[in-house]
Amino acid sequence: MFAVIKTGGKQYRVSADDVLRIEKLAGNAGDMIEFSSVMMVGDGADATIGAPLVEGALVTAEILGQMRDKKVLSFKKRRRQNSKRIRGHRQMLTEVRIAEILTGGAKPSKAAARKPAKAAEAAPAAKAPAEKADAGNIVDDITLIGGVGPALKKKLEGAGITSLTQIAAMDAEAMAALDAELKLGGRTEREEWVEQAKELLAGKPPRAKVDQKAAKDSE
Repeated sequence: MFAVIKTGGKQYRVSADDVLRIEKLAGNAGDMIEFSSVMMVGDGADATIGAPLVEGALVTAEILGQMRDKKVLSFKKRRRQNSKRIRGHRQMLTEVRIAEILTGGAKPSKAAARKPAKAAEAAPAAKAPAEKADAGNIVDDITLIGGVGPALKKKLEGAGITSLTQIAAMDAEAMAALDAELKLGGRTEREEWVEQAKELLAGKPPRAKVDQKAAKDSE
């Protein structure tokens, strides 16, 4: 079964387990969102076309992470006027995995943590405070990862990565794309960022501190 949904002013043809990148929606990695603007749903030739929406149809998806698209440059030059201008833009994106395509007013099975899809607020990510996990007052701060200082933190925030939760939810492909975007030369894989993020969220101390303690004990 497939469906055609509308979000961010664009239409997408989706099926269960499809992974796609759409214009940014509010939410964190792991959140479930709903797309109620379903324009077509069906299986092959047996499809229902909405007018403009299909009544009772709903598509649910899981947020995999927040990121930014490649930079697009706009260049303008006025001949013989000694005037030229260049502007750059990087679109904020949300990567989602389609979970279910529902019809006839059926309710989603993954109701926990469900949120309606809506445009994200245009708030600067750099000013977002460090989040705390519910269990054990664990500080969800990306600088706890070994080697991530203020400069690298700023780059990550520019790419839409502001928490350990987002890093822990990344698969190998998403992490490789982030590494290439920030030109880290494979550092994320060598330093096991995903594993470090999972350990920190589980309450383990940062690896850097553990290594320093081990070095002192060996002296």
